[in-house]
Amino acid sequence: MLTGTTTSDEEPRRSVAEAPVAEAVLLDGDAAEHPPLAAQFASSPRGARLARRWAVRRMEEWGYPPASDVSCTVALVVAELAANAVQHGRVPGRDFSLRLALDEASGLVRIEVADAAAAKRPPAAPPSSYPDGESGRGLLLVDVLAERWGSTPRHPVGKTVWAEVSTGSCSVARSTPVQ
Repeated sequence: MLTGTTTSDEEPRRSVAEAPVAEAVLLDGDAAEHPPLAAQFASSPRGARLARRWAVRRMEEWGYPPASDVSCTVALVVAELAANAVQHGRVPGRDFSLRLALDEASGLVRIEVADAAAAKRPPAAPPSSYPDGESGRGLLLVDVLAERWGSTPRHPVGKTVWAEVSTGSCSVARSTPVQ
């Protein structure tokens, strides 16, 4: 018997809270139609899973159905960055945050995952993966899927790992969700 699971239609409870975005820097052209969205999640595997689901819902609100290439790419990048925040950036008692910003003018979705562990920064380049290893490919995936990615220190404590995903010419993919 499974306990503590969340169905895809459920909103996460206490582990997700909408965060104010008053201090967020808006990308050109997204102020009115698509303001950046931010939320905080528990620094746990469940929190990482909920972050991915939250991102897919926000992408759908912005006109990218869950089955679209853009939404799937954003979901995968969020999943990898959130998993890294939980596994490598976890500080007991501190959540991690996720911020999404859509800039239609430049055709980019910016994903930012912030955690409280400033000392554990991601490598400047994706690490080489061991063929038989069970993990270690997350940043390789981010490097392949994102137009660019990196990290910045977060003040007063922590870091933000960010990635920018292209929306490409996905007007056809945005028109009708796959059923």
